[in-house]
Formats: sequence, C-alpha cells, structure tokens
Amino acid sequence: MNMTTTIEMPNIHLTTFIAAPVERVFDLSRNIDLHKESMTKHKEEAVAGTRFGLIEKDETVTWKAKHLFKTRILRTKITEMVKPMVFVDEQAKGDFKMLKHEHHFKPCENGTIMIDVIHFETPYGAMGRWFNALYLTRYIKKLIEQRNQTIKEFAETDKWKKLLNK
Repeated sequence: MNMTTTIEMPNIHLTTFIAAPVERVFDLSRNIDLHKESMTKHKEEAVAGTRFGLIEKDETVTWKAKHLFKTRILRTKITEMVKPMVFVDEQAKGDFKMLKHEHHFKPCENGTIMIDVIHFETPYGAMGRWFNALYLTRYIKKLIEQRNQTIKEFAETDKWKKLLNK
C-alpha cells in the first residue's frame, strides 16, 4: 500500500490593525532602520544595498542576521511598489529556494489594515518540507508578528517622527 502525503509550499497570512494613517504605516514598513530595530534580538543588520532610510522599487538590501543558530545572509529586492498600497520583496540570494513577501496596506476609518502574505520554499526536498511543517513556518510567522508589533508601536506613538521626515 502506497501512502504519500503532499505537503504544500508554506504560505503565511497575517493581518494587523494599526491606528495610524496608511502613508505612515507604508513608509515605516519599508524603513530599513525600523526593520533593524524590530530584529535586534537577531542582530540583524543591513550590510549592502539600501542600508538606511526608505527602500524603493528595484532596490536591494542585504541582511546579515543570526537565525536558527547560524549567521545568515539574505538579499531581497523590491520587485513591486504602488505607494501607499503595496510593495513586494523577493529573495535575490539566500538560504531559501524561493521567498516572496507581499505587504498590503488598506486605509480604514480609524487607521490602516496591514496584510502580510509570505510564500516560501526551502531546499532539501522532503526534509525541507518536513522542517517547514514542524518548525520554520511558525518561526517566520513569529518574526513577522514581532516586526509588525514594532511598526505598530512606532506608528501609533511619536516614535515614527525620528524615522520619517514628515
């Protein structure tokens, strides 16, 4: 008897409400300095490409960080941007077989609804899919939730003023 289980490519979908204008939330979400702030626990730093301020369409940033007991390098490129509604970053170089992070922003009556959609695929075939199901998907989701909490904290207080010149 042949019993095979198909494990699909992981997708993460997060929705975060932020009581701040969509333009502010959009700019904080693409701010390199804020991203570093949200990932201090992982000693994440921008080492090449756009290293400070706001990243724009077709620009890249190379991140160096400690994740899963190892220093890792990830270069992402902004492949799509419609201000202040959406931007997409995709892995240009790194440990994933494929990584795409869509950032969507919807203005609402009392703030902004921020939606993150992350698609990723790891190498190593069945072992990679097993690792995704067992651990990696939850790990990435937790990282994005942590990042979103930092964006929310800055956007809803005066902290955003030290990062955005508005």
